Amino acid sequence: MPSPHILAVNIGSSSLKFALYAFDAPHQDLDPTSFSGEYQGLQPGGQLQLRLTQSAKRQELPVQHQGETALHAALQDLQARIQAHLGGQTLLAVSHRVVHGGTQHWQPVLVDEAVLADLARLEPLAPLHQPHNLAGVRAFMAAMPDVPQVACFDTAFHHSLPDLETRFALPRAWHDQGVRRYGFHGLSYDYVSGWLGAHTAHGQGKVLMAHLGNGASLCATRGGRSVATTMGFTALDGLMMGTRCGSLDAGVALHLLGQGMSPEALTQLLYKESGLLGVSGVSADMRQLHASDDPHAQEAIDLFVYRAIREAGGLIAVLQGLDVLAFTGGIGEHDAKVRAAMVQGLSHLGLRLDDTANQAANGNQPVAIHHADSRAEIWAVPTDEGRVAARVAWQLLQAQAPA
Repeated sequence: MPSPHILAVNIGSSSLKFALYAFDAPHQDLDPTSFSGEYQGLQPGGQLQLRLTQSAKRQELPVQHQGETALHAALQDLQARIQAHLGGQTLLAVSHRVVHGGTQHWQPVLVDEAVLADLARLEPLAPLHQPHNLAGVRAFMAAMPDVPQVACFDTAFHHSLPDLETRFALPRAWHDQGVRRYGFHGLSYDYVSGWLGAHTAHGQGKVLMAHLGNGASLCATRGGRSVATTMGFTALDGLMMGTRCGSLDAGVALHLLGQGMSPEALTQLLYKESGLLGVSGVSADMRQLHASDDPHAQEAIDLFVYRAIREAGGLIAVLQGLDVLAFTGGIGEHDAKVRAAMVQGLSHLGLRLDDTANQAANGNQPVAIHHADSRAEIWAVPTDEGRVAARVAWQLLQAQAPA
């Protein structure tokens, strides 16, 4: 009997990442994806291209479009490729990563116009992601009207946060209206937490996960449940990031507004002109900063690591100890120098790297990178948000299926 498939997608301002998963019913699990890739150049004026990932090979394929949006052209091309790949097999659903679910959506949900309207109200809380996520959902709904569209939320993993972790020291009425800490990168943390729980005896203990990339955060878990995280009401909070400032004295924003800066200009500054880019004046890309001889580039790297160490100390205190430190995300998976610097900053806790293993970890597979004498395990674990999105979509559809 043909296996049903779920397409997991992550749509941003300039890219559409996708992966197709087959559900193996006898084993109640998702098979490794055999078809995945990324369309790039969706932004206005971009050159639309497709990078297919099959085995370890990547190829650049230009995609032509005339008189239509790049997203529409990408969807047409993707539909044709999926049809050719599946043959007569079933596409059961499309599962979308949506950054913010707010107070209403802590579980995956079948998308309709009412759900889209709810999620659109959250766009100011995640302006770099939410509008593009929802535009992608709408495009898929139009292109595949007979295929269920499922929204999966980055905030959902943090639904277990204790009340004290979610509260700001503001009047209670604001908390009751949803002005609270939510946490993000949940699909990534869900995957890494599950992987650790299945592959190391300490994975259900006191775990600190570091999702380090253009967006960056830390998450502390106990028993596989989120108990503290660095991102809060928006994905602007916490660690220094590629172009985002991270934690900032609210008085700075008040000062800038008082100096005549408009809210729109302030949003642009904090979300798109700060972080690694703002401090270095060179780039938001950690690889380019490592290659630069500009002293400001090294200062930006040092500040990125310092802020991560500083925030890690607070989360480890909440955990009352540490059993496992896990790195993931683009920087966390690939940047041995940043991993080494962060572990060195936590060496007072007895953390020690195996330098050879750390240098060898390149994002291809999970690698233990701790020394035998380390008091806590240290791992580099490539994340797979698409697998989580596909799995929770399958579970939702199974729960709603007639008995």
